[in-house]
Amino acid sequence: MTNSIQFPENFIWGAATASYQIEGAWQADGKGESIWDRFSHTPGMVRNGDTGDVANDHYHRYAEDVAVMQQIGLQAYRFSISWPRVLPAGRGQVNPAGLGFYSRLVDSLLEAGITPFATLYHWDLPQVLQDEGGWPQRKTAEAYVEYVDAVTRHLGDRVKFWMTHNEPSVAALCGHLLGEHAPGLCDVTQTVRTAHHLLLSHGWAVPIIRRNSPGSEVGMVINANHGIPASPSQADHDAARISDGMWVRWFMDPLHGRQYPADIVEHYQRQEKRGLLDCVLPGDFEAIAVPTDFVGLNYYFRQVSRADVPESENLPRTAPQVSELTEMGWEVFPQGLYHVLCRLHFEYQIPKIYITENGVSYSTAPD
Repeated sequence: MTNSIQFPENFIWGAATASYQIEGAWQADGKGESIWDRFSHTPGMVRNGDTGDVANDHYHRYAEDVAVMQQIGLQAYRFSISWPRVLPAGRGQVNPAGLGFYSRLVDSLLEAGITPFATLYHWDLPQVLQDEGGWPQRKTAEAYVEYVDAVTRHLGDRVKFWMTHNEPSVAALCGHLLGEHAPGLCDVTQTVRTAHHLLLSHGWAVPIIRRNSPGSEVGMVINANHGIPASPSQADHDAARISDGMWVRWFMDPLHGRQYPADIVEHYQRQEKRGLLDCVLPGDFEAIAVPTDFVGLNYYFRQVSRADVPESENLPRTAPQVSELTEMGWEVFPQGLYHVLCRLHFEYQIPKIYITENGVSYSTAPD
């Protein structure tokens, strides 16, 4: 006898992708260059020199992909829209072929009985805007609003679930502090400015989406790991608090009517004291805290924090690895999802949370 799992009636079963990760066709039909195109084409920046030039070739094979989605019973499909495919110059002239692709994709999904969930930004900034300074510049947030207006005017009659940004913490920290993602920067002030302008662009975009797509649900997708200290030591507790503050509270607090967390401001100011928050202007926090309908949650692993001190000066670890690791080195810790959901619900009183990403990655292929 085969055991089956029955989802609750209000459970939406879906899958999620990102434009750069699956579309390919990086120069097709008038598409502009993105920061990930430039980053992946720069020798030494990506392992094995891999690029998204072809990827899954979803741009050309979307109809086959939608058929597979229908075959496996998906009720929803979350995809992201490539800003440089729609506005190759970042602003101004719309590329009809780019918008046409997403229009056909949405129509195909609806015909297959699959609800489209559209993410407006999943890290692929037009390179031309990066050349002008990128997200550390306030004018990039202004250009983003122009892009959002163009997309939602065209698709707002059919797409009823909109996400302004995917994981702004990753775009800010991995792209501008750690140098691991495009555009590959390592600068505290640039990171803070990027985070602020990502949040500000969200606040400015929400009213535009509501105007162009009436009756839609609008929110932002954040990533939050279940964070714990590696031991009971004060040093590890402080490390866990700082990690959570940088990755979660710095974004969730202003989205819910608060200022940037004071302990993380102090943490950043120990590294860069000059003009750290000069980017924050009167009215910005009010704009960022615009009411939304949901928060999208991406959860993958537990974050165990160990202080950067000699092991001999710290307590022994009490949080050992409890499960296998994925291909990306992430611990498989599903129970952490429950803890994160409870934390977000009670700490921020969020009306609705969609689990927008979750899963594991392995290199093994199907038989």
